[in-house]
Amino acid sequence: MQTTDVVKSLSVDNLVNQRAAVIDRLGQAVSLIREASAIAAAGHLGMPRLLVSTGFGRGSSERAIADARIGTRRDGSTWDHDADDRADVDKIIRLGVDAAAWQYLMHESGLRSLMDAKARADWDKSISEGDIPELTDANIRLTFRMLHDARGELFERGVIACFKSLAWSYKTNLPQKFGKRIVITYIRNSVSGGKWGAGSGSLGHVNHGRCDVLDDLSRVFSVLDGKPEADHRSGWYSRLNACAKVGDPDAADDFLSVRSYRNGSGHVTFKRPELVDELNRIVARHYPGCLPEPK
Repeated sequence: MQTTDVVKSLSVDNLVNQRAAVIDRLGQAVSLIREASAIAAAGHLGMPRLLVSTGFGRGSSERAIADARIGTRRDGSTWDHDADDRADVDKIIRLGVDAAAWQYLMHESGLRSLMDAKARADWDKSISEGDIPELTDANIRLTFRMLHDARGELFERGVIACFKSLAWSYKTNLPQKFGKRIVITYIRNSVSGGKWGAGSGSLGHVNHGRCDVLDDLSRVFSVLDGKPEADHRSGWYSRLNACAKVGDPDAADDFLSVRSYRNGSGHVTFKRPELVDELNRIVARHYPGCLPEPK
């Protein structure tokens, strides 16, 4: 796999070299801080408590870079804090540097657009918990070679995740295929009374999790249509919220139209039948024989 196969217009070698330079300088800074701490202790001087933290997940536990003497009590005793183990400090530094880079690589590679909401959540969870390999040339190439080779499977998994998440209790949701329209339950909070109206809140609050299903469907259609994925900031959650502000139960993008109802359901109509046929072919590959015979 060539360097540009990972991310177009990105030099992996350059990224790794810059990462090494950052890690090296941070390591030098830690050594200088520890040296300053030792001088302060020998001179009976104060030393501020300096901490390092990735700021997220399990790795957010703070680590003290050096011994600290942050005060002296009235009886003359000092208020000290011990430094954490140097290896722990270095690990937190590495995670802080590498996590952002892995996330950047995933976005720039375009592979994230093939993932369904759960796959993205799993990836983000690994990043936030620091469950990531060291950012080396070999690890980058191995990780993205595996993802690249599995991109078809990754995409189809997203289609099947959408298919399985639908509510089959509605007659428009065909249990053997995608039809012309579907019903997605709990897309909003149900509303027992009131009228549609701007500012009335009668549309109900939008459900983040159910909007993930709509975003997955739009993402799948975008890939099948050869178009880039829409910016997440203009996804279905923001789209449905904007409709609520003006009391409009209808919302749409290039592939779906959605009407909200007071029971919290969203009636979704597919605007591109030929793309629905593509979805059904993918479903048929995973569930052989599930599609009805042509009439």
